[in-house]
Amino acid sequence: MTRIPAVSPDEVGPLIKLSYWYAKRRFGEVPEPLAVTANHRKLFVAYVIAETVAGKASTVLPANVRDLAVYRVAWTVGCSWCVDFGTMLARLDGLDIDRLKEIGDYATSPRYSDDERAAIAYADAMTATHSEVTDEQVADLERRFGRDGVVELTYQIALENLRSRMNSALGITEQGFSSGDACRVPWADETTEEV
Repeated sequence: MTRIPAVSPDEVGPLIKLSYWYAKRRFGEVPEPLAVTANHRKLFVAYVIAETVAGKASTVLPANVRDLAVYRVAWTVGCSWCVDFGTMLARLDGLDIDRLKEIGDYATSPRYSDDERAAIAYADAMTATHSEVTDEQVADLERRFGRDGVVELTYQIALENLRSRMNSALGITEQGFSSGDACRVPWADETTEEV
């Protein structure tokens, strides 16, 4: 159960009701972060706009690089909802979700390319409590993905840090978007028990 209750469709106005309808049509059910954010109408609108625009604008990086970096943030922060939802999105993008089981060993796993490793390492450096990003790391990413690719990667990692930390703080846990528990956060059971 979330720390702040989700707002039901019966309690919202037409704009949020329309957003719920669209989300349910697209994902099969209303994502809980959306329903919890509906407690603050203005931030709800900002949230929907930001997510929509970021999704449409993020077209420079290959989907696998972007999705793996974002997934790594969710996994690192321990947001079981984001891991669950991210697994579904990766599957819908046609990516091999079985290799997500090895995200903890990405640096040595043969299932990840050098580009993917560089993006995941950058996600780790950005997600660290004190940012550990280096000039060399950004220069390497610029060679791989171009300036616009580095900006896109940085934005997506920062956005996932926002999502993961907000969802974790509000007690929002997995909803069952992914199939099975193959991609669960290793400490998810402990986190769920505390909530």
